[in-house]
Amino acid sequence: MAIEPTQTWLTQEAADRLTAELADLEGPRRADIIKKIEAARSEGDLKENGGYHAAREEQGKIEGRIRQLKHMLEHAHIGAPPAGESGVVGLGMLITVDIAGDELKFLLGSREIASGDIDIYSEKSPLGAAVLGAKVGESVSYIAPNGREIKVAVLEAQNFF
Repeated sequence: MAIEPTQTWLTQEAADRLTAELADLEGPRRADIIKKIEAARSEGDLKENGGYHAAREEQGKIEGRIRQLKHMLEHAHIGAPPAGESGVVGLGMLITVDIAGDELKFLLGSREIASGDIDIYSEKSPLGAAVLGAKVGESVSYIAPNGREIKVAVLEAQNFF
């Protein structure tokens, strides 16, 4: 099954981790912030109440993350990465590229799929989009935000999961 461009691919472990985060945000974290807002509101003048404004800002961040997680989980393809052709860059692969003589190793996919110290590039990023579908040994290029063309040589592509 091919992943649509609007979908995000997630491992089952990542989906479970995000579902647990969503449950925490919608339950205990949301309840805690409501209590903080109510306590700050009871202190009086809201114009000069720093605790109230900080709690409202935190509430906004929590609600934003809840919306983000819900959207991601509703539109995600959960499971093993799509089977790709051997030697061709695909989602869920650990990619090694050469950019101007410097080697860069990264995981291609959503930042939500892995935890740890590995660099992750989305398949929608300029670099990710450029290497997606490229064959090992092939050179591709993309336009950087500053307008410069960046040439990239794909050195290695191996399954991460």
